[in-house]
Amino acid sequence: MLALLLLLAGGILYPLLQVLSVAMSSEGGGFTLRHLGAFFRRPLFLESLVNTLATGLLAVFFGSLVGVPLAFLTVRYTFPGRTVLQTLCALPLVIPPFVGAVAFQQILGRSGTLNLLLAQTFGRTLPIMEGLTGVVLVQTLHYFPLIMLNTAAAMAGLDPSLEEAARNLGASGFRLFRRVLLPLALPGYAAGALITFIRVVDDLGTPLMLNYTKLLAPQAYLRVTTVGLTDVDGYVICVILVVLSVGALWGSKAVVGLSEYATLQRGAEAETRVVRGVPALGLWLLAAALLGPALLPHAGILLLSVSKVWSLSLLPTVYTLANYDEILVRTTSFLWNTLRYALLAASADVILGAAIAWLLLRGTVRGRGWLDTIATMPLAIPGVVLAVGYLRVFHGWNFPGLGEPLTATWLILVLAYTMRRLPYTVRGAYAALQQLPPALEEAAQNLGANRLRTFARVTAPLMARGLLAGGLIAFITSAVELSSTILLVPRIELGPLSYGIYIYMQSAVGRGPGAALGVVAIALVGCGTWLAHRLAARGGGSLFRL
Repeated sequence: MLALLLLLAGGILYPLLQVLSVAMSSEGGGFTLRHLGAFFRRPLFLESLVNTLATGLLAVFFGSLVGVPLAFLTVRYTFPGRTVLQTLCALPLVIPPFVGAVAFQQILGRSGTLNLLLAQTFGRTLPIMEGLTGVVLVQTLHYFPLIMLNTAAAMAGLDPSLEEAARNLGASGFRLFRRVLLPLALPGYAAGALITFIRVVDDLGTPLMLNYTKLLAPQAYLRVTTVGLTDVDGYVICVILVVLSVGALWGSKAVVGLSEYATLQRGAEAETRVVRGVPALGLWLLAAALLGPALLPHAGILLLSVSKVWSLSLLPTVYTLANYDEILVRTTSFLWNTLRYALLAASADVILGAAIAWLLLRGTVRGRGWLDTIATMPLAIPGVVLAVGYLRVFHGWNFPGLGEPLTATWLILVLAYTMRRLPYTVRGAYAALQQLPPALEEAAQNLGANRLRTFARVTAPLMARGLLAGGLIAFITSAVELSSTILLVPRIELGPLSYGIYIYMQSAVGRGPGAALGVVAIALVGCGTWLAHRLAARGGGSLFRL
């Protein structure tokens, strides 16, 4: 317990406290709110705060307009291809948001396919991807599945007798949905909405890819990279980001707690309405209208990855496979670095997650509450904030045995990924261990095995599925992590896949290889998500139930 607390305190708590101390310390070392007050007097920072709140709220609002109807369709109706539709609804989460931003820019941007077509046909264009509008569009179409999947899970768990009682009292159609179904599914919807808000606030890659910096995360990044680590304003922005994320996470946990009460009296499974023929076609057309725009980045990034020339034309004018030759043969460091960093981080998370989950459920040592709190804390810490904390703590500190500062080596990336993704393996192992009766471990100990041998031979193998699912999620999310990566990469040859995409996309010449790396990222995330979901489903859980 002590070793784990010290490790997590050094990797999570201490860097965060360093950020807070700089933001709230005077020149003499005392406590002050002067820097925080100065933040609200700066027009640029105040505008960035308002834009950040507006972006999060708008992404939740428009994501709800897409996600809630899709959740209702997939839960309440049975029609040909429903399983395919459910898979397509989760597909936007597979593509990293900053990769999707590039694809949207290519299709919907000022010189994109849509505007070229509108200019040729009607002589007009639509500024869809300009400024804050483009950021909201990309983030809405990327994160709405979080709202859809959680709302669908909540609707699937409703007691059908409540709906029957409402029908008997005369409610039907939209009135039934608005007055009965949606309020009962509110805990699941609120969880998805608030997690979406946290993700949007934390997103650094999308604004940078769209060259829009009047948001808090890009402002923190710019202050650190241009002014330096001595700039107090950068730390104050990090504190504001933490406050927004913690507030949203607290609200999410408070609302999710209501879902247990909502399912205590659950009876039989709700019956779905079987639809075929023309009505089924109508449902598919409605689903296509809602979901179609969210699938555009997948087609766009694939076309861009095989294009040699795609400028001021509806589609690429010259196709080539040289982009894949570039990333798979000539510059393979991005891929190998990704596999090395993500595998090491996921392996460390599996070990730490198993130990923490066992202590939380089976241990009797004091301090378990602190251990759980610190291990869960990375969910509420934006990647930019953690990266700034690491630069503050480890910059200039020679790690024993390395002979150079930790921030000058690739180990800083592994440490950041390990701490950022630790909650996934802790929750996966915790859920798996909850399903194991303590009698199995007691039987092993009665036969002469000590606690360590019992854990290694009995407990760990039985909870392996949950650990592996959490480890896979830690791996794939680390592989496409950009918020902390962009600040912590020591030099370009040590950069992972996400950093390679960012570097390539800075020039028109490199967009092809950058898109090819994006396709690799999509394949990596897609395969890992599918496998992790299968493992979680076999264990009786769900990766998407928050």
